[in-house]
This record gives sequence, C-alpha cells and structure tokens, in this order.
Amino acid sequence: MSNLNFKTVLKQEEEYLSRQYPTPEDIPGCLNLFETWTGCNALRSQVKAIYRYGGRPHCSQKMDDFKFCLTLKALHPEEQREAWIRRRAEWWANRRLNKSSEDVWDIREKPLENYPPPLSESYLSESHSEPSAN
Repeated sequence: MSNLNFKTVLKQEEEYLSRQYPTPEDIPGCLNLFETWTGCNALRSQVKAIYRYGGRPHCSQKMDDFKFCLTLKALHPEEQREAWIRRRAEWWANRRLNKSSEDVWDIREKPLENYPPPLSESYLSESHSEPSAN
C-alpha cells in the first residue's frame, strides 16, 4: 500500500473538507444529523442492509455525529465548522488508512510513464474491419 501516514492523510482530508464546507452554514445541522440517524434505523434501511450485506446497518456512528453536533452548540459558528471538519477528517483519514473490502489498488501520486503505450506501426497497418452485416 502507499506510504501515507495519519498526519499527512489528516491534512489532506482537512483541506478537502475545508473546500467542501467553506462557511459555517455549510456544515450539517443537528436536525439533519438526527434525521440521518432515524433514516438508518427505519425499516426500509434495515431490510435493504439485510438484503445487500446480510446484516443490520451500523447506525451508532450517525448517533455519535448527532451527539457531537449537540456539543458544538456552545461554540462560535466558525469554531463549530472547524471542529466538524476536524472530526470528519479524522474519520476519513482512519477509513483511508485502515483495510477495507473496497481496497483494490493503491492510490497513485503521479501517472504511469508511457501509459497508454503508443500504437505501433504494425497495429495501425493491420486491417481491423468490422464483420459485415448480412
């Protein structure tokens, strides 16, 4: 896997989330987070998760997000935004660095050299005719 450490990934995630949430009004509100949690616990979501994954969905993270939002109420709006970005960046950094069933390739820092390879003269000179439709 790539040689990224937690601090580097955390910084990358914070930069990305700062662009995604440019103002305090852009972070999700507590009501929105509560609705996300109740939606996760709804019968439809439960049945879909059992059908797709063979088990019930894990909704505890959504409740933790709601509780965290409630703790932010005493802070200045810009401090709320920074705290939200920091929390989400830590979550995404952990997700990127830990193993996942979605891990297939390493993230490339730069493109491969000479890819795709240039077409050869022999390939270009071959006739690649389409089969005729009768």
